[in-house]
Amino acid sequence: MRIIRLIFITVGLVLVWQTVVLLTHVPPYILPAPVNVAKAALTHAGPLFDHAMTTLFEIIAGLLLGTLLGTISALSMIASFSLKRWLLPVLVISQAIPVFALAPLLVLWFGYGMSSKIAMAVLIIFFPVTAAFYDGLRSTEPEWLELAQVMNAKPLAVIRHIRIPAALPAFASGLRVATAVAPIGAVVGEWVGSSRGLGFYMLHANARMQIDIMFAALVVLGVLSLTIYFSVDWAMIKIVYWQKEEAE
Repeated sequence: MRIIRLIFITVGLVLVWQTVVLLTHVPPYILPAPVNVAKAALTHAGPLFDHAMTTLFEIIAGLLLGTLLGTISALSMIASFSLKRWLLPVLVISQAIPVFALAPLLVLWFGYGMSSKIAMAVLIIFFPVTAAFYDGLRSTEPEWLELAQVMNAKPLAVIRHIRIPAALPAFASGLRVATAVAPIGAVVGEWVGSSRGLGFYMLHANARMQIDIMFAALVVLGVLSLTIYFSVDWAMIKIVYWQKEEAE
């Protein structure tokens, strides 16, 4: 059903797009028709694929590192109150400063390669994963914790067998949000300074008024983002299987 809905939504958007072009007679250098974008995508399929693979790697690497860092941070804050007092301000500061403002600095520090783009994605992903997982960990049912205390369970055992399983639904929600915004970091990093990736290719096409190619790159980026999101969503449904009915 999800695939069917996605197909209907896509077809509907394309029809609206084509209708707007036909009714308004907007110049193609402002809004090209879907047919022209499709032709441009087929004509430049090779470069689009190469740049898409670069962006895909940056997104996945940022997602993995950001999720790992966020998970460790949330577990550290729930395991130690002292660590929480140090990590929580860092967590807030990481979001108080706009990530877009840090992009030039990251490019300066990490160079024009993939490292700066991955760092951008990590900064964006880190907060939703940490915040959601931490909220889930500290929202564990008090009765379960009291039962563990009566049974003389060790703190690590409580975290592993009670808090983490109870926090998985919240972690899954945070990871879904992180997955949806992960492409932003990679593409913004490519806009600021890069020689590869869909963000760079879009700027390159825009500078040459090749708007159809720019839209083709945008469509490819959308397909990549949706594929990653639905893959993560499917994985989370399998992991948090007891919420499968609600997720569907």
